[in-house]
Amino acid sequence: MMSAEHTEWITLTTLGGVALVLVVGAAFAALARRLRQPTVIGEIAAGICLGPSLLGLLPGDLPERFFPLEVRPYLNVVAQVGLLLFMFTIGWHFDPAALRGRGRATGTIWLGAAALPMALGFGLAACLYGSYRTVNGEQIEFTHFALFLGTAVSIAAFPVLARIITDKQLHHTRIGNLALALSALDDILAWCLLACVVALVSASGAGAFLGVVGWGAVYVLVMLGAVRPVLARLAARAGTAVAPVLPLLAASGALASAYVTSRIGLHAIFGAFFFGLVMPRADRQGLLRQSALIPIEHTSKLLLPVFFVVTGLAVDLTALTATGAGHMVLIIVVACAGKLGGVLLSARLTGMGWHDSYTLGLLLNTRGLTELVILNVGLGIGLLSTELFTAMVMMALVTTAMTSPLLSRSLRPPAAAASAPGSRDAPPAAAVPSAGPR
Repeated sequence: MMSAEHTEWITLTTLGGVALVLVVGAAFAALARRLRQPTVIGEIAAGICLGPSLLGLLPGDLPERFFPLEVRPYLNVVAQVGLLLFMFTIGWHFDPAALRGRGRATGTIWLGAAALPMALGFGLAACLYGSYRTVNGEQIEFTHFALFLGTAVSIAAFPVLARIITDKQLHHTRIGNLALALSALDDILAWCLLACVVALVSASGAGAFLGVVGWGAVYVLVMLGAVRPVLARLAARAGTAVAPVLPLLAASGALASAYVTSRIGLHAIFGAFFFGLVMPRADRQGLLRQSALIPIEHTSKLLLPVFFVVTGLAVDLTALTATGAGHMVLIIVVACAGKLGGVLLSARLTGMGWHDSYTLGLLLNTRGLTELVILNVGLGIGLLSTELFTAMVMMALVTTAMTSPLLSRSLRPPAAAASAPGSRDAPPAAAVPSAGPR
């Protein structure tokens, strides 16, 4: 049993660590905005710099001093709460009705945007498996490894992408709306595949795996058939008198749902995300949005920097060998080639011009926070070594950071195209940001 003094030391050290995380995260986020990058780029960079990759290079073992091993489990709890609330808000913002009536062209592009990266991810797994088949002294199954890498390189980050599209004033254009729809489909596919991977790894045999799948199906049916109608009726009857307790009830529901999916054998993030999916979209005078969604979003944004630092503590660029650095470059090339190539080819098959196809590919090559969530799951279930995890995190950072500058260049109409009416590759006027308000 810990003494009172030791308990107080853990508490104070955790609070000091959180304070340091928030200050450094805010500074790096401000720097990212000045560089016209998404805030998440600065927050990821802050997490990496507070770990062994930069702070660990200074004398005094500063990462261990600021974030001792004994305190990190408590930081991880804070990080997980922020992450689960964030996943809950992502599920709440996601509107399945937005995907209806998008037509065959959207389906064709999405299949290409998912199939080629997935296939290249399987090939990448075949190349890397010999070097990373053993994690924490245990050999991992190639099928699990390949399915995870295929998923990791084929996703697009819906939250970061939505911010970039808004910043570039593309949210009222065909390209912007199409990119959001495709990234939403990507997220659905990624969570489904990741659920399969987690179930395969956590199950001890075919029978246990089928048990996880069965209980997962029961969970989905209960959420859709019972929980969603109950929430809809409660939202219809809610008045301003209950507004103060709405964020507490919503957050407790998300965390309870996360607990259930974790106990089933899936990951907690699925429960939080799915509880957001079944939340009512319409209520009296937007009471739920104003009283519950917005406060929970603010809370998740406050706690997410802790998640980035917990991630950064597991990233060690100094431990990358020459072979590991080469693998990192290979991962970045495969991720970019798969997403850009898959979108470009499939979009061209639907009749979209080269310029619009390339712009769409740039948008969907954004990974950001969604990638970090998936990579942390892979690290947690023992599919990624520290070296491979580091390489994959750098892939997420590079592919997200390259989007904004390349997109700005793509949206700048070349003089030749502007002066040549009817040019097939010239961007349509709607795809170029106007000078008016957002």
